[in-house]
Amino acid sequence: MKKELTPGRVPDKHFFSIGEVSEIAQLAPSVLRFWEKHFRQLSPRKSRGGHRRYQKKDLELILKIKDLLHNRKFTIQGAQKKISNLDKQREIDPNLLKKELQELLEVLD
Repeated sequence: MKKELTPGRVPDKHFFSIGEVSEIAQLAPSVLRFWEKHFRQLSPRKSRGGHRRYQKKDLELILKIKDLLHNRKFTIQGAQKKISNLDKQREIDPNLLKKELQELLEVLD
Protein backbone atom coordinates (compact mmCIF):
# COMPACT_ATOMS: atom_id res chain seq x y z
CA MET A 1 0.00 0.00 0.00
CA LYS A 2 1.42 3.37 -1.06
CA LYS A 3 1.83 6.05 1.63
CA GLU A 4 -0.10 9.25 1.12
CA LEU A 5 2.19 12.23 0.49
CA THR A 6 1.24 15.40 2.35
CA PRO A 7 2.03 18.74 0.69
CA GLY A 8 4.65 20.70 2.64
CA ARG A 9 5.60 17.78 4.91
CA VAL A 10 8.81 15.85 4.41
CA PRO A 11 8.25 12.10 4.81
CA ASP A 12 10.87 10.08 6.65
CA LYS A 13 12.67 8.39 3.76
CA HIS A 14 16.06 8.79 2.10
CA PHE A 15 15.29 9.33 -1.58
CA PHE A 16 12.40 10.85 -3.52
CA SER A 17 11.50 10.83 -7.19
CA ILE A 18 10.83 14.09 -9.00
CA GLY A 19 7.13 13.17 -9.00
CA GLU A 20 7.10 12.75 -5.22
CA VAL A 21 8.97 16.03 -4.70
CA SER A 22 6.60 17.75 -7.12
CA GLU A 23 3.60 16.47 -5.16
CA ILE A 24 4.99 17.36 -1.73
CA ALA A 25 6.21 20.82 -2.77
CA GLN A 26 3.17 21.40 -4.99
CA LEU A 27 5.40 22.50 -7.86
CA ALA A 28 5.61 21.35 -11.46
CA PRO A 29 8.59 19.13 -12.30
CA SER A 30 9.69 21.78 -14.81
CA VAL A 31 9.99 24.30 -11.95
CA LEU A 32 12.22 21.88 -10.02
CA ARG A 33 14.45 21.38 -13.06
CA PHE A 34 14.59 25.18 -13.56
CA TRP A 35 15.63 25.71 -9.94
CA GLU A 36 18.40 23.12 -10.31
CA LYS A 37 19.98 25.43 -12.90
CA HIS A 38 19.76 28.49 -10.65
CA PHE A 39 20.58 27.11 -7.18
CA ARG A 40 23.93 25.31 -7.07
CA GLN A 41 23.01 23.78 -3.71
CA LEU A 42 20.18 21.87 -5.37
CA SER A 43 21.76 18.98 -7.21
CA PRO A 44 19.87 15.69 -6.97
CA ARG A 45 21.69 12.50 -7.74
CA LYS A 46 20.75 10.66 -10.88
CA SER A 47 20.08 6.95 -11.14
CA ARG A 48 21.69 4.81 -13.82
CA GLY A 49 18.63 5.44 -15.94
CA GLY A 50 19.06 9.21 -15.56
CA HIS A 51 16.14 9.70 -13.15
CA ARG A 52 16.54 12.35 -10.48
CA ARG A 53 16.79 11.01 -6.92
CA TYR A 54 16.27 13.82 -4.43
CA GLN A 55 17.51 13.44 -0.88
CA LYS A 56 15.67 14.73 2.16
CA LYS A 57 18.02 17.74 2.34
CA ASP A 58 17.16 18.56 -1.29
CA LEU A 59 13.46 18.48 -0.52
CA GLU A 60 13.93 20.71 2.53
CA LEU A 61 15.91 23.16 0.37
CA ILE A 62 13.17 23.15 -2.27
CA LEU A 63 10.58 24.01 0.38
CA LYS A 64 12.85 26.84 1.63
CA ILE A 65 13.31 28.19 -1.91
CA LYS A 66 9.57 27.98 -2.51
CA ASP A 67 8.92 29.96 0.68
CA LEU A 68 11.42 32.64 -0.34
CA LEU A 69 10.07 32.99 -3.88
CA HIS A 70 6.35 32.43 -3.44
CA ASN A 71 5.56 33.61 0.09
CA ARG A 72 8.26 36.16 0.87
CA LYS A 73 8.37 37.48 -2.73
CA PHE A 74 12.15 37.25 -3.19
CA THR A 75 13.55 37.40 -6.72
CA ILE A 76 15.62 34.45 -7.97
CA GLN A 77 18.78 36.47 -7.30
CA GLY A 78 17.59 37.46 -3.83
CA ALA A 79 16.75 33.87 -2.97
CA GLN A 80 20.14 32.71 -4.29
CA LYS A 81 21.87 35.23 -2.04
CA LYS A 82 19.78 34.24 0.99
CA ILE A 83 20.43 30.51 0.46
CA SER A 84 24.13 31.19 -0.06
CA ASN A 85 24.25 33.19 3.20
CA LEU A 86 22.56 30.31 5.03
CA ASP A 87 25.27 27.98 3.70
CA LYS A 88 28.00 30.32 4.95
CA GLN A 89 26.40 30.46 8.41
CA ARG A 90 26.46 26.65 8.60
CA GLU A 91 30.15 26.57 7.67
CA ILE A 92 31.27 28.51 10.76
CA ASP A 93 33.46 26.41 13.04
CA PRO A 94 31.95 26.53 16.56
CA ASN A 95 35.40 26.43 18.19
CA LEU A 96 36.59 29.37 16.10
CA LEU A 97 33.42 31.29 16.90
CA LYS A 98 33.88 30.63 20.63
CA LYS A 99 37.49 31.83 20.47
CA GLU A 100 36.51 35.02 18.61
CA LEU A 101 33.72 35.75 21.07
CA GLN A 102 36.11 35.30 24.01
CA GLU A 103 38.58 37.70 22.39
CA LEU A 104 35.77 40.19 21.83
CA LEU A 105 34.75 39.96 25.49
CA GLU A 106 38.34 40.62 26.55
CA VAL A 107 38.44 43.72 24.34
CA LEU A 108 35.14 44.98 25.80
CA ASP A 109 36.30 44.45 29.40
